[in-house]
Amino acid sequence: MERTDPQVADEIVGTVKRFVEREVLPVAVALEHADEYPTDIVEGMAALGIFGATIPVEYGGLGLDILTYARITEALSAGWMSLSGVINTHVMAALLITRHGTDEQRSRLLPRMATGELRGALSLSEPDAGSDTRNLRCRAEPDGDEYVITGTKMWVTNGERSGIVALAARTAEGITCFLVEKEPGPCPERASLVASRHIDKLGYRGVETVEMVYDGHRVPASSVLGGPANLGRGLHLILAGLELGRINIAARACGVATAAYEAAMAYAQQRVTFGQPIAQHQAIQFKLADMATKLEASRLLTRSAAERFQRGERADVEAGMAKLFASESALEISMEAMRIHGGYGYATELPVERFYRDAPLMVIGEGTNEIQRMVIARGLLRRWAEEH
Repeated sequence: MERTDPQVADEIVGTVKRFVEREVLPVAVALEHADEYPTDIVEGMAALGIFGATIPVEYGGLGLDILTYARITEALSAGWMSLSGVINTHVMAALLITRHGTDEQRSRLLPRMATGELRGALSLSEPDAGSDTRNLRCRAEPDGDEYVITGTKMWVTNGERSGIVALAARTAEGITCFLVEKEPGPCPERASLVASRHIDKLGYRGVETVEMVYDGHRVPASSVLGGPANLGRGLHLILAGLELGRINIAARACGVATAAYEAAMAYAQQRVTFGQPIAQHQAIQFKLADMATKLEASRLLTRSAAERFQRGERADVEAGMAKLFASESALEISMEAMRIHGGYGYATELPVERFYRDAPLMVIGEGTNEIQRMVIARGLLRRWAEEH
């Protein structure tokens, strides 16, 4: 994937920002409080080509680089963070197929994914194996020219609306990635693949997060990502894809932090106490200075990780750093925005309280920040050993 022309990137990101201002901001509060899936907005995102953002042009995508994708994610998240969740696992699944799929898998799946007709999901976590990915229990047993999948998966974003699920399951060779195709929407009762329950969440509302049960679900042997040569290599492939997921989380955090900071800045110049706007009080100025500094640092870390990933280099350390710092900063910035707003920041009529409810997802999503510190440290130690 080549670097996107900067002018083209700016035009695309500008288009997304105008879309957010026109189509998202007027309805986000109501949709989020109702926990309603934003059907019209998602259709608009598909019309803009966002589902094909990183899919190569030869398969009908936009072929954008990862930095531009991160900027799009930030723009969407500044309007409503849940929108970035609609495309995150989709883009991760598309990346797995682009990099590791067979020619048949790429030619058959990617064109439909680029238009948004076929939505992607990623199914890795389990009830007893979240960040402990090597403890996966979901199994896939060969039976003739099929595999029979049995197990339960947790925290599946887009679990119902997706039509292709990149699933990690244990085979005799080790953990393998399967491309499970299904009909979008709720599966019938007694089906071998069913979204057994919806998971209610503090924030990140409007997009479904479900538990999925595979009860002897049959898939063709051709569903193995990349074919038989990749049997037992699924964990390696998926964990590499998680680097992109962590860049997405960092960009989301930048978006939420941007919205919180801008809301605080605007309010601080409107709210008058003791005869002057509160922005003139040193206590508030210190808060704004710290918020802006953390936001800028978060963006630079996210850019560094995106550019390294784009070059095809291992970005586990950089993606982990970006995700760790940006998510913690978003949590702090959203809290400071609420404090600057006072009682209005706690009221549901303004979006500030939503920023504060959405921010914790980035702290725990795509591997908790405690896990990120382990990933970063191990990566640093590995690089030190290689260089000395």
